Amino acid sequence: MTTRGRTTPVTRRIAELERLLGDPRDPRNPLGHSAVIDADERGVPLAAGERVLRLFGLNAEFVPRHLGGRFDQVDELVQLMRGVFRRDGTLGLGYGASSFVAGLAVWAAGTPGQQRRAARILLAEERICAGVPELDPDEPAAARLSAAPSAGRLVLNGGGPLVGNAERAEAAVLLARTGHRTGTPTHSHLLVDLEHLPWDRAARDLRFTTAGQRGLSLGAIEFRDCPVPADSVLGEPDSAHETELRTCPIIDTALPGMAVGIADTQLRTAVAIVRERPDRDRSVATPHHARDILAGAFAELLVCDALTTVAARSPHLLPAESGVRSAAVRHLVPRLLRGVSHRLSSLLGVDGCPEEGLHAVFRKAARDLLGITLAPMATRATGPARIVPRLPVLAEHAWLPALERPAAPPGDRDDVLTRLLSPGRPLPRLDFARLGTVTGAADGLTGVLPAIHHALARQPATAPELLALTGPLTAELRRLAGLARSLPPSGPGQVHDHGYEYRTGAPATDRRAHVLADRWTHLLAAAACLGLWRTAWQVPQPGFTADPVWVTAALHRLADRLGLGPSPLSARVRHRLHGELVHRCEDHLGLDLTGGPLAGTRTSDPGTRVPGPGSRTCGDPTRTSDRTRAPAGTRGSRAAGMPAGRCRSGEPPAPHGNGATRP
Repeated sequence: MTTRGRTTPVTRRIAELERLLGDPRDPRNPLGHSAVIDADERGVPLAAGERVLRLFGLNAEFVPRHLGGRFDQVDELVQLMRGVFRRDGTLGLGYGASSFVAGLAVWAAGTPGQQRRAARILLAEERICAGVPELDPDEPAAARLSAAPSAGRLVLNGGGPLVGNAERAEAAVLLARTGHRTGTPTHSHLLVDLEHLPWDRAARDLRFTTAGQRGLSLGAIEFRDCPVPADSVLGEPDSAHETELRTCPIIDTALPGMAVGIADTQLRTAVAIVRERPDRDRSVATPHHARDILAGAFAELLVCDALTTVAARSPHLLPAESGVRSAAVRHLVPRLLRGVSHRLSSLLGVDGCPEEGLHAVFRKAARDLLGITLAPMATRATGPARIVPRLPVLAEHAWLPALERPAAPPGDRDDVLTRLLSPGRPLPRLDFARLGTVTGAADGLTGVLPAIHHALARQPATAPELLALTGPLTAELRRLAGLARSLPPSGPGQVHDHGYEYRTGAPATDRRAHVLADRWTHLLAAAACLGLWRTAWQVPQPGFTADPVWVTAALHRLADRLGLGPSPLSARVRHRLHGELVHRCEDHLGLDLTGGPLAGTRTSDPGTRVPGPGSRTCGDPTRTSDRTRAPAGTRGSRAAGMPAGRCRSGEPPAPHGNGATRP
């Protein structure tokens, strides 16, 4: 991954994947929007897309390099997979993410032989499916899979959970009840070879349809006295819980990060629809109002990208902090993405439009996004349930010291925090044994917020609008720390690692504590945005990430969601952000911080357009005249004073919704 303008091995692979996917708005492209919509309407996977991903060798991205694959860094994988999700969320989840999730359990707990076996399957572009986790002790036993030893083998009985690609996979990673511990059922992960099961003991032709991702191959596997080898167990018997705690910092960060690609498609489609409206069409929104909503949605996508990028690098550098950080991603990012989708839907009035052309693309992406962000991820424990038990100790030992003695901002020193906030810098190999441990008292990322606020306060003229936002956010962190310290501590044995298990009476059952957890996730996202912005100054060609415009808009959205009453954004920031959004949509650049090139014909020249399915030539209420742009990679600036934007002035302040509850 890299800032626009510099290439690395992963950016070259992303470029090759984009070349294979082709222009999404070309009606002749078998992987274009028209083909994706057609497959969705028929309720089948995009066959041409699967063939292209097989040709690209996508499964190698999920296999660690020491096993013959290309999986090095979680953040790079997220960036690459975002391109697949941008094209078709069903394809990304059905062909790619399901094998990725299944493989992680094998890399985390499997023996060397099991890992080599799984790697061979994936590198041959075959599938390994995974069941949705369901460690719910209240679930009826008949609805769950059990594995009992018998004559040197394990005998499977019962129905597994919902499984993607159940009827097409060569192997499966399944969760089975294998014993009891102090009266509570215990579970193990099994790596099961589906191709060599007795035909009359296992049924995997059950298919379920969903209202959202219609083409997703979702089914179940039913076992009846089905024998499998005893060495099918991954890791130690009854250790599924520990395995999930090791993999959840990756899964709960990677899947929301990949889903940003779906929101990217929604936003750029919304821009195209708004720009194609006739000037006389004001039934939904005025041009000024539309620009503010679009720019606000862009700012929230950048927040999601910033938080997921930092969280995806955490397992490599700060594994002890990655569990609570991934819980924050799992809680906040899906909510931000669904909020963006809802506001764009309201802007466009899609419910009253026929599902054709660009409106069909938008609505399909909305369904995909809803299905992915509401789906279970690594564990059944919600984000706040894993955050709340850590709040008192984090407040006492991390937040308050950072507030009282702000450290030097990241980028001013070459330490692990600076490396964490420097996408593009290589990371150490993942060590699954270090994941899943108790987070303890460390939370260096949150401390970035007071550190950068303190640095800005020493030079208030550098970025006054940004300083006006970091002040209230830092004050909110201080207030939050005081409230978190007053929470009742968890008793011995009440909290297991990431707060996955707790008994009634533990802080995780307190609604006030859940509100505090929600508000902290917003502050963590603000710290991630500030940290990435500050460290971007240190690279030779800082580009867009070093521009204070985006981080100012991002923090404004977060402060507004927290109900801190920020002053309206200046016209300069709103103009610049909307201008960047339009430029990227015209020139087919990603709507994230990297802004990498995507497949498609450039439309920078005046009068040049790429017509989409069902598009029409009409007036453009948001098009501006005499737009000028600096070359790609040179628009960033360290100074607060930026050149005038590319849009007309005089718009009203952007409308915002209060997304967080104040205790």
